[in-house]
Amino acid sequence: MSRLLAALLGLALAAPVMPALAQAKKPAPAPAPATAAPAAPTYSANHLALAREVMLSSGIARSFDSIIPSFADQIRKQAITRPEIQKDLEEVLTAIQPEMELQKQRLIDIAARTYAAKFTEAELTDIANFFRSPAGKRYVEMQPALLDEMVRAMQGWTEEVSEYIMVRVRAEMAKRGHEPSKPTCRRRGRSTPWAGRPWRCCRS
Repeated sequence: MSRLLAALLGLALAAPVMPALAQAKKPAPAPAPATAAPAAPTYSANHLALAREVMLSSGIARSFDSIIPSFADQIRKQAITRPEIQKDLEEVLTAIQPEMELQKQRLIDIAARTYAAKFTEAELTDIANFFRSPAGKRYVEMQPALLDEMVRAMQGWTEEVSEYIMVRVRAEMAKRGHEPSKPTCRRRGRSTPWAGRPWRCCRS
């Protein structure tokens, strides 16, 4: 893990240095006049509280729950070839769990400010009221199942629509006098006409 971090830091530090070294012999351009950085927007405490409530009650924050554990899993994988440190490593990961939870809360605060930037306080009040209602709570409860079903449906839809568009394009191009070519399957050296399914020629 430390080597990976060192490599990433090295790349990050080298990126701005290398172009500078390449142009070291050129005279430095005159410095641009300093400009004041735009002030960060400020929000009332109630505005931020509503933004945080909406983000949490909407179910969006559930996606954050797996981020911190994934970091710990990456560290475990890096140390998998060192069984002598496994016990200490697990104890350390357990000990810093409260710190990792604080980092997750930081992410929630960042996301809440994003909501506050996109919605007015009045809008967030209306949205929060919806998620407090039985219908809103039911919506959040059903989100995972809805998303799973939508993904499955989209897989079949993607295959059908891609084939439909290909057939329609071939038909319209034929009307304009463009006959289908016969591409060759790279893996088997087999010709496949447009009328067939060229992306499946290697599967049959």
